[in-house]
Amino acid sequence: MPTSFFSWVGFLLEKYWPLFLSGAGTTLLIAMTGTIMGFLIGLLVAILRTVELSFTAGPVKRGVLMAAKWLMTAYIEIFRGTPMIVQAMVVYYGALQYLNLDIPALVAALLVVSINTGAYMAEIVRGGIISVPIGQKEAATAIGMSHWQRMTSVILPQAIRNILPSVGNELVVNIKDSSVLNVIAVTELYFTSKSAAGTYWRYFEVFFITAVIYFILTFTTTRLLRLVEKKLSGGASYTVYGSQTDVAAEIKVPRQGA
Repeated sequence: MPTSFFSWVGFLLEKYWPLFLSGAGTTLLIAMTGTIMGFLIGLLVAILRTVELSFTAGPVKRGVLMAAKWLMTAYIEIFRGTPMIVQAMVVYYGALQYLNLDIPALVAALLVVSINTGAYMAEIVRGGIISVPIGQKEAATAIGMSHWQRMTSVILPQAIRNILPSVGNELVVNIKDSSVLNVIAVTELYFTSKSAAGTYWRYFEVFFITAVIYFILTFTTTRLLRLVEKKLSGGASYTVYGSQTDVAAEIKVPRQGA
């Protein structure tokens, strides 16, 4: 048997690498799927919460919109105000006990992470929408664009670029917070690490390996998202043409922050 720390690390990696790899794959699947679905949920909620009715809107239409906004606000407050580990227990065991639905643990995990992330994303997207100068919204309204047209063509392209760092942060949080889903027996990285550690009672060495794997996952995804952010930012400068007839009359202007 190994006698030193690093010999134990090497031994455990050699023996349990398929287990670590499987757990890391499940963790990444939950985090990526939950973040993407949460982003779509948050996008829809944020768009609906920013709808403004005209003074000519009827009382029924106004009442429906107010009720929808109240429900969305309640959704955001509830899922941001309770821990994900509790939400997982409520969804998984609640569905089994009261709805007689035996949901697979992985499906329950994806559902919980998506809904939880959606509550945070709704506020992140709303902040991105607010960050777009109001003059652009007014200009789009002046040329007759509807709320949906303003959002899809003018505001959201800029808002999404502004919130990319926050979206990346949510992905990193989901990679780490997926560890709480072991309470409903999801075989993610933390769950598989516990199984490996229990065989030889080498918890320190096993969770040292686990910590390194988590760091690799979060570091890699962060760097990839920064590349995407840089790509969306465009070049280091843009061109301002000083004349409509003379193409040579142009000025290179550095982008702010480039």
